[in-house]
Amino acid sequence: MALPANGYPYTRRMKRKQYDGHLRALQIELVKLQVWCRENGKRIAIVFEGRDAAGKGGTINRLTQHLNPRHAKVIALSKPTETERGEWYFQRYIDHLPTAGDIAIFDRSWYNRAGVERVMGFATPEQVQHFLKDVSRFEQMLIDDGIILFKFWLTIGRETQLVRFHQRRHDPLKFWKLSPIDIASLDKWDEYSAAKEDMFRHTHKKATPWTIVRANDKRRSRLGVMQHFLHAIEYDGRDMEKIGPRDRKIVGSSKAFMFDRD
Repeated sequence: MALPANGYPYTRRMKRKQYDGHLRALQIELVKLQVWCRENGKRIAIVFEGRDAAGKGGTINRLTQHLNPRHAKVIALSKPTETERGEWYFQRYIDHLPTAGDIAIFDRSWYNRAGVERVMGFATPEQVQHFLKDVSRFEQMLIDDGIILFKFWLTIGRETQLVRFHQRRHDPLKFWKLSPIDIASLDKWDEYSAAKEDMFRHTHKKATPWTIVRANDKRRSRLGVMQHFLHAIEYDGRDMEKIGPRDRKIVGSSKAFMFDRD
C-alpha cells in the first residue's frame, strides 16, 4: 500500500509477513524485560503523546499484548473532575506512577496541558507557562527517585491524519475513537504544531528527552518504539540480534525530527 508522502522516508507500507515475524520476536523480548523488571524491582514509566490518530493506542496495545497486565498498566485518564481541577496539576498522575517491578504506560499524560488544553483554550496562558516551567523539575524528581522514564511523540502528516479520521468515522468498531475534540482540531493544525515545538523547546532535556517516531506507517512505528525501548535497557537475556538495529529514518530525537512540522 502506498503511503502519503509528507516527507516520510518510505513510499510503501511494511509488508505484513515481515512485520508479524519481527513483532513476535520483539514481544518475546518485552516479556523477558518484564520478568527482569519484576525480579529487580525496577519502575518504568512510558509516556505516549502525539497528533490525534497518530497510532498511540495501537502501539500501546502491541507493546503490552503479552505482558502480565497486573504489572504493566495502561493509564488513559478522562478529563479532570471538579475536585481534580482544584488540585496541583500533576497530582492526579502521581497516583498512577509505577511501584517496584511495574511498568506504567500513559496514553496521553500530563502533557495534555501543553497540547490540547493550550490549543483548545482549556488552560490559560499563565497555566501553560507555569506547566512548561515546572514539568522538567517534576520529571527530574521521578528520575532521581529511580523511575526509568521514556517519552514518545508519534508524529504523522496531515494527509495521513485525514485518512485515518475518515476510516474511523466509517468503521463500526472504531467510530467511538473520533471525538468532538478530534473534529475541532482539524482547523487547528498550525496551532498544534506551534504548541508542539514550544513544548519540545522547554521539555526536551538530557535526562528526560523526547523520542520522536514518524508514524505514517503504523507497522514501522510500532516496531520502532519497541526497538528503542529494548535497546535502552540492559535486561537479563537480551538478544540484540532478535531486536535488530533501530531504523534511524523512523525513530530519533534530533532537531530535524523534533521540529518537523508534520
